[in-house]
Amino acid sequence: MNQATLRTARMELVPLSDDHLEGEVQLDADPEVMRYLGRPRSRAEVERRHRLRLAAADRVPGLGFWAGLVGGSFVGWWILEPPERADQGPVDGQAELGYRLLRRHWRQGLGGEGARELVRHGFDDLGLRRIFAETMAVNEPSRATMASAGLRYVRTFHLDFDDPLPGTEQGEVEYAITREEWLARRHG
Repeated sequence: MNQATLRTARMELVPLSDDHLEGEVQLDADPEVMRYLGRPRSRAEVERRHRLRLAAADRVPGLGFWAGLVGGSFVGWWILEPPERADQGPVDGQAELGYRLLRRHWRQGLGGEGARELVRHGFDDLGLRRIFAETMAVNEPSRATMASAGLRYVRTFHLDFDDPLPGTEQGEVEYAITREEWLARRHG
């Protein structure tokens, strides 16, 4: 199964491709976008990560990265990918939701709009049983986006980092929603 092209009221979410590399470079070079993720990245680093992002679509059918386009212009990317760490639970039937938007598109509701569409896609089209997302506990905007997509707070946990960011001492948070919870909200 290839990644589907998805649509929201304002966006088209298309499978990430080489056409979106310049947008990824803009995202990862912006210190504010990277504030809770690490230091800004060079073009060479982004090109290497771009190849890894493209390869994510080959790991589990239907999952991967999507580029969000408004009027044909890149606004950011969204992802559904299988869990990578043992503490995230089994790979089968669940996926991690993520997103990153260019700063000029912040606070317009596009992050939540894309996230809600990926949650819908994950449950309706892919038959996932659980979708979760993680961020630093201090990243209030991302936590608000997770909540707007219907995910609820599950836990706070701590990871070890070689070069911890300010706020790391407060931990990471996980938000999640199950298929049953999503169906109940959808039909409730």
